Amino acid sequence: MRVFITGATGFVGSAVVQELIARGHQVLGLSRNEANAAALTAAGAQPYPGDLADLESLRSGAASADAVIHCGFNHDFANFAANCAMDQHAIEALGEALEGSNRPLLVTSGVALLAPGRIATEADRIPPEHAATFPRRSEPAADALAARGINAAVLRLPPSVHGDGDHGFVPILINIAREKGSAAYAGEGLNRWPAVHRLDAAVLYRLALEKLAEASTPGARFHAIAEEGVPFKDIAAVIGRRLDLPVESKSPEEAAAHFGWFAMFAGIDATSSSRQTRDLLGWQPTHRGLIEDIDNERYFKV
Repeated sequence: MRVFITGATGFVGSAVVQELIARGHQVLGLSRNEANAAALTAAGAQPYPGDLADLESLRSGAASADAVIHCGFNHDFANFAANCAMDQHAIEALGEALEGSNRPLLVTSGVALLAPGRIATEADRIPPEHAATFPRRSEPAADALAARGINAAVLRLPPSVHGDGDHGFVPILINIAREKGSAAYAGEGLNRWPAVHRLDAAVLYRLALEKLAEASTPGARFHAIAEEGVPFKDIAAVIGRRLDLPVESKSPEEAAAHFGWFAMFAGIDATSSSRQTRDLLGWQPTHRGLIEDIDNERYFKV
């Protein structure tokens, strides 16, 4: 297949590009500058000029492809609401280019707010109370396309997608620990983060896309969950040991002050299952788990 990918030079997207090419697919990667274009060319992909705000570049890129993977998202949390709106418009534009065909669109989302207090599964949908208040609209946008008969599905990532080049949640925790002088957790630290290695996630993107191309399944959900839930205290313990800092329990009020804007993410308990995904696609993660992976000098280089 000829696959158009947004976010093709990002932490997850670049791994997806490598996986697709290794399995014989052609990749057209959205490229917003010369550096991204050079990286895509070096990886064996074809750069396609444009960005998430340029809806015409998204429509034309999708129109020229057999399938689309939407990995792109601007993670500037200072402008989170605006970036969520841009994400929604991008998904709508990609879907418009595929309407009237069975060509698949695989949209990236997350599991973090799906089922607080229990194990989230592929059958879960975003609870109404979160849908009304949380600005990210990836899943509702994909569902609206699916309702129109467009072969749009969702792949959900866990809070921690880890591996070489990680600049996500664990690096944020490491920076907070350096700034505050301790590696902290709230209460007993038993809230859990599911996790997946970026290379295992990349395999799942390919398998899910191939499945959608083989049999149109609008509205399907896939879970890129290698570990259902890693206790937050275990993550803090690695950070404290590696930085030679105390590992401390914080009350809810203290945790809010310690983590600042990141407090909501640090406190989520988001255990999630990928059993249905594994049964359907035969996906089996093979790379190291979160604790083993982050207990490595590369995560702590300044």
